[in-house]
Amino acid sequence: MLQAIRVEDAVGTVLCHDLTKIVPGKTKGPAFKKGQVITEEDIPELLDMGKSHIYVWAVKKDQVHEDDAAIRLSRALGGKGISFTEPKEGKVSLIADFNGMCTINEDLLVQVNMIEDMVVATRSNRRPVIKGDIIAGIRVVPLVIDESKLQMVEHLSKEQETIRVKPFHSLKVGIITTGSEVYSGRIEDKFGPVVKEKIESYGCEVFEQIIVPDDVEQISAAIHSLKAEGAELILTTGGMSVDPDDVTPRSVREAGAEIVTYGAPVLPGAMLMVAYLGDVTILGLPGCVMYHKTTIFDLMIPLVLVGERIDKAMVAKLGLGGLCLNCKVCSYPVCTFGTGA
Repeated sequence: MLQAIRVEDAVGTVLCHDLTKIVPGKTKGPAFKKGQVITEEDIPELLDMGKSHIYVWAVKKDQVHEDDAAIRLSRALGGKGISFTEPKEGKVSLIADFNGMCTINEDLLVQVNMIEDMVVATRSNRRPVIKGDIIAGIRVVPLVIDESKLQMVEHLSKEQETIRVKPFHSLKVGIITTGSEVYSGRIEDKFGPVVKEKIESYGCEVFEQIIVPDDVEQISAAIHSLKAEGAELILTTGGMSVDPDDVTPRSVREAGAEIVTYGAPVLPGAMLMVAYLGDVTILGLPGCVMYHKTTIFDLMIPLVLVGERIDKAMVAKLGLGGLCLNCKVCSYPVCTFGTGA
């Protein structure tokens, strides 16, 4: 409810409109903004502006100012790896504390946004972010909001995080390059260097690359050799198609690994293989990774580096947004590619 009040009595009240200050020949603009809480220090300037009365919101006991409400919402919804900006006009931004993967509790986010006067806008779920990225913007619609609405959000989020950043772990990585033509030296390996550069850009260490022919026993032996040397992630390049000579999936199975999926509803990247040999993740990379800037590999890396175990359902969900639009200038991860994750 609006009410006119003497400036001298306005300390602690909420201004309901902008107040413009004019300095002839110099400036003209708002000296006080709608929603601002009047302080003792503001009184002299208001009087100097010729204001004897101002219009303010009559804030009831069970209501909260927009800035205080935004702070409370941010604390309720922001989890690990998140910092908050100072509130401005009822809005707080959530910032990533470190490089990692942004994760959103989508069901809880919908429940919060269904509460009247709540606005929580986030990045797409399960996307890589870097330190300092804005993850979400949180605000309330009115200048003052009922305490009960804030309590609803705080109750919903009491035992679960809505927005957080999971840190990337620096893994020890081994690469197995398959292909008799590469092993024999007939052609140069151009796949391995591409994969090495990409995975190392995430802070991982590629400690060894083994080149083997298209032979089940030698590929399986290479897998066990890398595992014995402490590999936490093994990447295989080559031999992932359905041609009779492409035996990488069979070799991974013969090595004793559990194949979670061979194939993914993602283009480029349909011939992906995900497998596990104990705690070691094995990714069989399709040939497109060698020449496409963004592929299924880019969607898998964040999941592996935050320690999530990939299952068939996770890969199946990638079909929503799984079609790369081959933009002239690639903007991944700020795009729709793989947003089904």
